[in-house]
Amino acid sequence: MKKFLALLLALTLTLGLTACGGDDGGKDAPGQSSAGGTALKIGGVGPLTGGAAIYGNAAKGGAEIAVEEINALGGLQIELRYEDDVNDSEKSVNAYNILKDWGMQVFLGSVTSAPGAATAAESNGDHIFYLTPSASSTAVIGGVANPLTGSVDTPRRDNVFQMCFVDPDQGAYSAQYISDNKLSSKIAVIYKNDDVYSTGIFNSFSAKAGELGLDIVSVTTFTTDSQTDFSVQIADAKNSGADLVYLPTYYEANALILTQASAAGYSPKYFGVDGMDGILSVKGFDAALAEGVMLLTPFNADAEDERTKSFVSKYQEKYGDVPNQFAADAYDCVYAIYEALKDEEGVTGASASDLCDKLTAKFTGGSFTFTGLTGESMTWDDTGAVSKYPRGMYIENGAYVGMD
Repeated sequence: MKKFLALLLALTLTLGLTACGGDDGGKDAPGQSSAGGTALKIGGVGPLTGGAAIYGNAAKGGAEIAVEEINALGGLQIELRYEDDVNDSEKSVNAYNILKDWGMQVFLGSVTSAPGAATAAESNGDHIFYLTPSASSTAVIGGVANPLTGSVDTPRRDNVFQMCFVDPDQGAYSAQYISDNKLSSKIAVIYKNDDVYSTGIFNSFSAKAGELGLDIVSVTTFTTDSQTDFSVQIADAKNSGADLVYLPTYYEANALILTQASAAGYSPKYFGVDGMDGILSVKGFDAALAEGVMLLTPFNADAEDERTKSFVSKYQEKYGDVPNQFAADAYDCVYAIYEALKDEEGVTGASASDLCDKLTAKFTGGSFTFTGLTGESMTWDDTGAVSKYPRGMYIENGAYVGMD
């Protein structure tokens, strides 16, 4: 009986030690998944609810499709998690911290620019690699001179990179395209002056337009608190004789501007940037008003190449909608990270800091190129900006058509 009790006690102690050994309170260690470091943890932040939700959900959806495809290959596996920031900088930082506590190793950044600048600062302090699909402000990557003042307002954040083209490029390309194609003799600009995305594009557009001799006859602004009534801005553009209205703004405001301008009997040409992408999906918007609208975007869902057709088909099947450029850029972000790391050893168990060093060296080393949905042979350098160029599109019968 004593021998039996001794054996029973020993067995009980052994099981107890086995059950408790290595217990860390149930939380994953940084840089490891719950499966013991079997997958690379990638996190993303974006507006999944609220007025800009079309952007955040598109980015999340594009990233999810990329992860599904990569994991099906059977090599490096990826675990993806997105958090909602409602397009708010403070909430974006909170969402970032949730992902950091989860054990995020690589960050897809924030989807929109103001939250993107906030999380870029955090990730730079934490030394976590950051590749954003669409936060295009120079305040995100830092180190870029203001085109009007020449001063560098934000120091370079050397861990931060963009898949989208930066705002100064969008503004400059827009002015160049309007000039080269003689699209306007008198231009009006309506932009959002409390938004780094809109002001950044406007500043570079204005500088380039002056250089090219374009005639800007009306410049009016709005803010987050005044983006419902555009009667003053429309009247100023109309009374100035502008035959083209340049809109370096997001699609929600653009839909209202087009609707209210039509009601006021004003029918100019419209030229937008990547934020215009999504206007056809605005609930209650008369898509006929967008006929002929021109915009710059790196992605055309109607392209005939096999990669684009496959992506669009999968996206439509999974989400019941046509993907926009935010979805395509996020898809490319995941694949670029995968291509940079797939042949590296010990990726899934590596610390976020070590992976940041690896990815930064890869992206800035001069030999890494990436071809995706939004560009061919893309490269990055130590500025963090990508080397691709926007494509000119116009809307015809509810679809994007290449302008070139």
